[in-house]
Amino acid sequence: MSVTYDDSVGVEVSSDSFWEVGNYKRTVKRIDDGHRLCSDLMNCLHERARIEKAYAQQLTEWARRWRQLVEKGPQYGTVEKAWMAFMSEAERVSELHLEVKASLMNDDFEKIKNWQKEAFHKQMMGSFKETKEAEDGFRKAQKPWAKKLKEVEAAKKAHHAACKEEKLAISREANSKADPSLNPEQLKKLQDKIEKCKQDVLKTKDKYEKSLKELDQGTPQYMENMEQVFEQCQQFEEKRLRFFREVLLEVQKHLDLSNVTGYKAVYHDLEQSIRAADAVEDLRWFRANHGPGMAMNWPQFEEWSADLNRTLSRREKKKATDGVTLTGINQTGDQSLPNKPSSVSSYEKTQSYPTDWSDDESNNPFSSTDANGDSNPFDDDATSGTEVRVRALYDYEGQEHDELSFKAGDELTKMEDEDEQGWCKGRLDNGQVGLYPANYVEAIQ
Repeated sequence: MSVTYDDSVGVEVSSDSFWEVGNYKRTVKRIDDGHRLCSDLMNCLHERARIEKAYAQQLTEWARRWRQLVEKGPQYGTVEKAWMAFMSEAERVSELHLEVKASLMNDDFEKIKNWQKEAFHKQMMGSFKETKEAEDGFRKAQKPWAKKLKEVEAAKKAHHAACKEEKLAISREANSKADPSLNPEQLKKLQDKIEKCKQDVLKTKDKYEKSLKELDQGTPQYMENMEQVFEQCQQFEEKRLRFFREVLLEVQKHLDLSNVTGYKAVYHDLEQSIRAADAVEDLRWFRANHGPGMAMNWPQFEEWSADLNRTLSRREKKKATDGVTLTGINQTGDQSLPNKPSSVSSYEKTQSYPTDWSDDESNNPFSSTDANGDSNPFDDDATSGTEVRVRALYDYEGQEHDELSFKAGDELTKMEDEDEQGWCKGRLDNGQVGLYPANYVEAIQ
């Protein structure tokens, strides 16, 4: 204990030691803090679980959207499969993060919740049983010593007051000697006052020393009792600290996907899919299906037929020609490669081209007039249905002369509904009419 007295200001300055009366309350408060820390850790894990779930959902949505875009896009062959492998990776990683979320909530969160319930027992008055026991233990251990300390403080106060009174009496007696107006009887009274003050100083000093000695004699027992209660609190806190360490290690294992066999397999499979991409194989496939390797209905002499004079409309030219029978086909190139399943892109992967060709510029869709935008391939098409205003979700650059180009956020008018191949007919605000992918826009509410 450290107590000093300053005669000039008359105040007591005590230390912040554990042994001071009432300072055990910080140790008692630590028990309540332990319960709150359990709740804080549960909230921490709950928030992390929500993040894991949201990330898993975002990965799944990303994979779904881009799987559709790649399937409908112009990429083909083994490189397309390698690209699609990233969507599979995202879906598998999404599942792993959902497992992390489940582990955090079902294992770690519940474990903390159960331990908190077993370690802390709520009482009717709102406090915890463990807190009250520690409070009562410290109060009981400190009560005898605090009582003696109070006596010491009272004795010290009395002694210091007597010393102060003695000092004042001596000062008055010294001043009176210089005052000729005082008679001998008054001087004798001042001297008697000094004598009495000296006796009071001796008496209060003796009492102060005696009470301080009794306090010192009781201090060892006081320290022993306080240590005993403190150690009980330490043991309780040690259980909590060890439990927290154990739980945090479990959380670390659940969050560390690098040690999960399935996680490593995801990226092993992804790497294998990418390495399997073969440019030569893809070029051979494209040559056979869209290049010189395709079959050709070379011109031959044909008898007149009414069906041959039938002119296909633009809408019919866009449709698949699965039902058309070609005669006199001479196969060239490598036809052994299997055909790739058809899918929609900014230009159709299985787009068929008209068989009636002419060097007449008026029939050439790639003539300079069309290329410069002076004519519109849709001018002869009648607008059907109700026109709807739509907004672009993504940038799109037209790949063919009859396709529109726009930026994300641009608004245009949808003139016809989506056809079976995923394209819509629309008109830009500058009047240009053309085709665009239906899934690149959304209706304006």
